[in-house]
Amino acid sequence: MTLLRWINFKSLGDERGGLVALELGIGKTIPFNVRRVYYIHRTEQGVSRGFHAHRNLEQVVICVSGKCRIVLDDGSRREETWLDSPLKGLLIGNNTWRELHDFSPDCVVLVLASEHHDASDYIRSYEDFLEQARDG
Repeated sequence: MTLLRWINFKSLGDERGGLVALELGIGKTIPFNVRRVYYIHRTEQGVSRGFHAHRNLEQVVICVSGKCRIVLDDGSRREETWLDSPLKGLLIGNNTWRELHDFSPDCVVLVLASEHHDASDYIRSYEDFLEQARDG
């Protein structure tokens, strides 16, 4: 089983340009109720982001402009891919380590999260993450 679970979005655009509508909730485009939305932009050359996991939170990550490389890790395998299209989102489950690298100058990453911000939900140490992944 792969860690890379993609959601493909339908483009409703026409000759005037592209338009993507995301419907929220179970059975819709985004498979959970969104409680927080944020975006990453203007990331300096050579800077990486992420380096954490969440105990409970799920996310859909969408690169709406430019591109960046994302690494996902469940404690036993690591997979990476490029986020480079506003027409697909990467679903990241809980207890998955994530890192974002190699941002293009025009990169904007939109994140839809299943929960409000909760500092206690973060696992910020990779060693702690691996220990929790081993313990189940």
